[in-house]
Amino acid sequence: MKLSNTVGMMLAAGMLSACSLAPKYERPAAPVAADFPVNPPAADGKALPQPPADAKSAVDTGWREFFPDARLQALIATALDNNRDLRTAALRIEEARATYRVTRADRLPNLNAALSGTRARTPGFLNPAAGQGTVSERFDAGLSIPAFELDFFGRVRSLSEAALAAYLATDEARQAAQISIVAEVAKAYFTERAFAEQLALAQRTYDARRRTYELTRQRLDAGASSLLDLRSNETLMETARASALALARQRAQAANALALLVGAPSAQATADAGALIDDARIDAMSALPPGLPSDLLARRPDIRAAEQRLLAANANIGAARAAFFPRISLTAAIGSASPEFSQLFDGGNDTWSFVPQLTLPIFSAGRNSANLDLAQVRKNIAVTDYEKTIQTAFREVADALAARSYLGDQVAAQRAIQDAQAERLRLLNLRFENGVASSLDVLDAQRELFAAEQELVQARLLRTTSAIDLYRVLGGGLR
Repeated sequence: MKLSNTVGMMLAAGMLSACSLAPKYERPAAPVAADFPVNPPAADGKALPQPPADAKSAVDTGWREFFPDARLQALIATALDNNRDLRTAALRIEEARATYRVTRADRLPNLNAALSGTRARTPGFLNPAAGQGTVSERFDAGLSIPAFELDFFGRVRSLSEAALAAYLATDEARQAAQISIVAEVAKAYFTERAFAEQLALAQRTYDARRRTYELTRQRLDAGASSLLDLRSNETLMETARASALALARQRAQAANALALLVGAPSAQATADAGALIDDARIDAMSALPPGLPSDLLARRPDIRAAEQRLLAANANIGAARAAFFPRISLTAAIGSASPEFSQLFDGGNDTWSFVPQLTLPIFSAGRNSANLDLAQVRKNIAVTDYEKTIQTAFREVADALAARSYLGDQVAAQRAIQDAQAERLRLLNLRFENGVASSLDVLDAQRELFAAEQELVQARLLRTTSAIDLYRVLGGGLR
């Protein structure tokens, strides 16, 4: 038998060994309801807002389209380039790809070229025929195929499929990380903007109360006001000052959090930033059709990653089962040998070898059984992880839809409270100027108006972040 024929047989056997002992994969049923929960009408009986029929889905809406703020777009782009978590995720992909390539290479034989020379002396007592020591030389050149496993039972193939699934899971995890980065940068940006807006309100309130305090002190000096009025105004002034200082600290911390996500200095992250977006834009951001829970299987990269991990665990069962069967490997070499280097490639010096080997496991102290049990348990864990990921995604979408249903009305109610408090303060000022209302009533109205203004900013921020959450949980943020 010529070695070329042997090598051909080895390659054919390796490529035709399509047998696999891995269980047939069946996607587990999604452990969630067929539809997202329908939220009840608002307390006033009005129908809850629904997205228009022609609204684009989240996965079809790029983040540049979803966030038209140019400053925010620049921050997100910088974060996608600089964020260390995303960079680590990208490196994990390279790691998984390299691991898969290494495993895949085991499915084909290695071919090595070798050239060697040997010079050795044999003492006379080991060579009685010659009666004296001899020096011998040998030169070898050729090609060899080290032990190549003929994968009749799919062990190597199953390991390769597991490595491929692990690689794909890592890539899906990177996409999930990108979506999270886009959403977190946007939420951090609007949080910083909300603190900036609240700080401006607090500063304006402090300035107004300081002027009122100075006026009250002048009236006290003129005998037209009481010490109680002065101390009440001083309390409100210092309260506004304390609120402004607390908000300044919170804004600085929010800017630092944004800088960490973006990977740029905080001053650059918040430079030339605008205020919170208006309600019309939030309405547009919230107008995303949720689809059906089954759609999440294709839209959410974290669910796809969990399924790839399940596929890897399923393939590992095939490798564990194959360990119970014989392992067949072949080693072959072809070349030339000569006692003189100059005659190495002369005719008649051909050499070849062909070494098949069969290894049958007889006793392994239960190692193979334990490995199979381990692979099956890990698959069960992967199934549970996959189902939990779907349930978590379902809840996140349901929560975001509930927020969309009610937060718009909550913001409108909070704005009505602010308007009512502002009108109440205006009327009390008129009554105070006419001597009907006391200064304490005016101070109380000022305090409640300030609280209403701050709560309105918080409500608008909550509605903005809920729209971002809806975009994220529906799979938007990749493009």
